[in-house]
Amino acid sequence: MEKKKSQWETIKRVLKYTKKYNIYIAFSLILAAVTVVLTLYLPILTGNAVDLMLGKDAVKFTGLMAILKKMVVIIAFTALAQWLMNICNNKITYNVVRDIRKDAFEKIQILPLKYIDGHPSGDVVSRVIADADQFADGLLMGFTQAFTGVLTILGTLIFMLSLNVWITLVVVIVTPLSFFVASFIARKTYTMFKLQSATRGEQTALIDEMVGNQKVVQAYGHEKEALDKFDDINKRLQKYSLQATFFSSITNPATRFVNNIVYAGVGVTGAFFALNGYLSVGMLSCFLGYANQYTKPFNEISGVVTELQNAIACASRVLELIDEEPQIPEDDDAVELTGVKGEVELSGVYFSYVEDKKLITDFNLDVKPGQRVAIVGPTGCGKTTLINLLMRFYDVNEGSIKVDGTDIRHLTRASLRKNIGMVLQETWLKDGTIFENIVMGKPNATKEEVIAAAKATHAHSFIKRLANGYDTVIKEDGDTLSQGQKQLLCITRVMLLKPPMLILDEATSSIDTRTEIKIQNAFGKLMEGRTSFIVAHRLSTIQNADIILVMKDGNIIEQGNHDELLKKKGFYYNLYNSQFA
Repeated sequence: MEKKKSQWETIKRVLKYTKKYNIYIAFSLILAAVTVVLTLYLPILTGNAVDLMLGKDAVKFTGLMAILKKMVVIIAFTALAQWLMNICNNKITYNVVRDIRKDAFEKIQILPLKYIDGHPSGDVVSRVIADADQFADGLLMGFTQAFTGVLTILGTLIFMLSLNVWITLVVVIVTPLSFFVASFIARKTYTMFKLQSATRGEQTALIDEMVGNQKVVQAYGHEKEALDKFDDINKRLQKYSLQATFFSSITNPATRFVNNIVYAGVGVTGAFFALNGYLSVGMLSCFLGYANQYTKPFNEISGVVTELQNAIACASRVLELIDEEPQIPEDDDAVELTGVKGEVELSGVYFSYVEDKKLITDFNLDVKPGQRVAIVGPTGCGKTTLINLLMRFYDVNEGSIKVDGTDIRHLTRASLRKNIGMVLQETWLKDGTIFENIVMGKPNATKEEVIAAAKATHAHSFIKRLANGYDTVIKEDGDTLSQGQKQLLCITRVMLLKPPMLILDEATSSIDTRTEIKIQNAFGKLMEGRTSFIVAHRLSTIQNADIILVMKDGNIIEQGNHDELLKKKGFYYNLYNSQFA
């Protein structure tokens, strides 16, 4: 019952997406009706033609030629109607899939970081790309064959009833067997197609993970483990795919068997009526044609049913993504952060990624405008978490974070992030030119501004050595560049913005010492008058900070400037000396 309810919910959701294209649906139905009527009229003409040539030297050529001309015109109109109907069906299908993909991608933009962190990127990609494609194939088949199939069945019944009621009854009595066979198989296929889609997503996630980190996989000799895991997923995918294909493939032969029974019944009954003079030979051939046309849609519809099972299973995965809880919406009265001074206050902040696992507890901090705050401590102490909270990638569980006296939950996310320039240890570059990557945060920047920022970060020299300079196209994540060069481009991106506040999370970790010294000087100029948060493991880079926060287990255990903390001979003193021992 739950499964049926789930399927119907998915179908209802898909039908909502088709509402915008009711005009195309109406045209498709009209054209389907025209196609069916013209197709069903052909057997009558064929029967009439047969009756005009029943014996030697008894062929009435004049009447036969008139019928043949009429048949040619009808066939031409039928082909035109089918072509136009297919255009309408394609419009419906690919517009609906485009809308679903658009909604899915828009949802990804507003999903909380918790969802992205907790789901393999390959699975998310599989939902938006592969599952949407599978859904499109099933939906197109549904629109193309379901309309004409149902109309053909109804039309054929009407035409057959007008010719002979008793032979029609033979057809109607035997046909329900097709429905029984199709519905039995459909129940089996949905489960298998659902498992097939989920496993395909799991496989995509593994491939994405392994290919994206192939150097690490090879460096640590992880190839065998990766292959074993892939083989395990691949075998499960093979199993579910075979079962899904098996159940869907027996639909057609099973319904064809029933259809052959119908055809034989019509042939025997019709022959009996013809021999007794109740039916002409031409009308018998007409009935046999109708029997064939009547049963054919059952094959098509049964095929559509199994294909739709796959489509619904795939659609449900995409809709699950669309239905995910978005990040906490902004307040109706959320204000834009403008004229930033840079005062930051954290009061009684509590936060944890997992409810029963505490991380930051009762965190308090008051940062004056223009101060440089360095955050140090052992791995896992909460340094990067604090950055995530300041950028509002996550919201605090308790307490508040204020910028210039306003709780950041009452500010628009866009204006908050626009006023904070952030350079992370993990570099990210998009597929495009060097210039496009640098101006990401300031699309209207001039070439001169970009070059000035690149010179300040000492990225200009290596950019000029590239094949096309600033117009050099790099692939996603800049695989053709070294880690240090990628980090320089990310730093240049922030240098171009000159935001009122800065966050530097291990911003120079992949850069050689000589270049780092130069960049630190550039950062020094950039940080003048700007509130800055610097996360660093190399303590030599933060000696000029106004405040150094020493964190451990989510709490500040020491704070002060470099000299003050060394005099205390506490945790920072030991940490500092351990690096220079």
